[in-house]
Amino acid sequence: MIIRTAQATLLRLAKGFPILAITGPRQSGKTTLAKAAFPDKPYVSLEDPDIRRLAESDPRGLLAQFPNGAILDEAQRAPELFSYIQTRVDVDMRLGFYVLTGSQKFGLFSGISQSLAGRVGSLQLLPFAMGELQAAGKLPQDLDEVLYRGAYPPLYDRDLAPVDWYGNYVNTYVERDVRQLIAVRDLTVFQRFLRMCAARVGQLLNLSALAADCGITHNTAAAWLSVLEASYIVCILRPHFQNYNKRLVKAPKLYFCDTGLAGWLLGIREPSQLAFHAQRGSLFENLVVTEFVKSRLNQGFPADLYFWRDKQGLEVDLLVEKGESLHPIEIKSGQTIAADFFQSLAKWSALAGKTEASAWLVYGGDQSARRGNVQVVPWRGLPGLVSSL
Repeated sequence: MIIRTAQATLLRLAKGFPILAITGPRQSGKTTLAKAAFPDKPYVSLEDPDIRRLAESDPRGLLAQFPNGAILDEAQRAPELFSYIQTRVDVDMRLGFYVLTGSQKFGLFSGISQSLAGRVGSLQLLPFAMGELQAAGKLPQDLDEVLYRGAYPPLYDRDLAPVDWYGNYVNTYVERDVRQLIAVRDLTVFQRFLRMCAARVGQLLNLSALAADCGITHNTAAAWLSVLEASYIVCILRPHFQNYNKRLVKAPKLYFCDTGLAGWLLGIREPSQLAFHAQRGSLFENLVVTEFVKSRLNQGFPADLYFWRDKQGLEVDLLVEKGESLHPIEIKSGQTIAADFFQSLAKWSALAGKTEASAWLVYGGDQSARRGNVQVVPWRGLPGLVSSL
């Protein structure tokens, strides 16, 4: 089994909260993590219709079967349980008593906010980070293979072709979860919406244009995007608020939580297609951004990540906030270090008055280097950079 970085965070939270909540996309390893961290706790899946009926008809009876707590998988499927869990933990006062998992942020957190506020330590778990795969000796050696395969655990613990797995994942989980949250009358239109989102990876989000391309209203596009974010299919990167020259872009940027899923939606069916694909640079940027997102979430911290762009097109791909410091990172998928790779970093540093501060360039090549105050990091060195920031 590949060891998850988040396990240490989960055990830390168990020392201070009676209830732990693990959320994340389906098949990201939430159940495996919960069982690994708490091997002595019984496991109950609320996806089981019989268990769910018992939770609805006799919640006290169900909880009484587990006097020492339990792992309750897909807990948002039985919201009736939350009030009874509150009663149990308020009486018992044991820490790390219940572990709740859920693949829908809205469903689980709405129940928590209503009944379990102040009693829950939360952890968001995305698919494997590069560092986790690297430590287990399972990180692909080729960058295009990394982008193509993505990081969902089933693709690393069984003999599965990504092209087969992602197709079934979209049909089985993504579309089903969407139906549970919103009424989609025409699934074909929603599938087109998914693909159009993938085509906009790393771009400024223009909901009106996205809606027009899909033949839906602006409000529908906003609702569907919100559901994709709640189901951990996409993530949004906000622009940094610091106004250095009063001409900032205020629109966020759109990314997928996994490059393999985004690539499948773009019609990429084998790694060789990426060599000359128009979206290769965007998918590499997506990979770097989500590695930093995963690092923050695995530590139980908010993702204090931004980008910076002005209306002239000057942009820094990623700003990592650490304390009162901002760390600028430029992302380039090319394998050869070019002089123009450093232009945005130099201009931003001058505007911010931080010309001597460290900056980083992550690129698709293999050699480390240093150019002035910019540390050049090859893609395989990304886990080290992520852990240092």
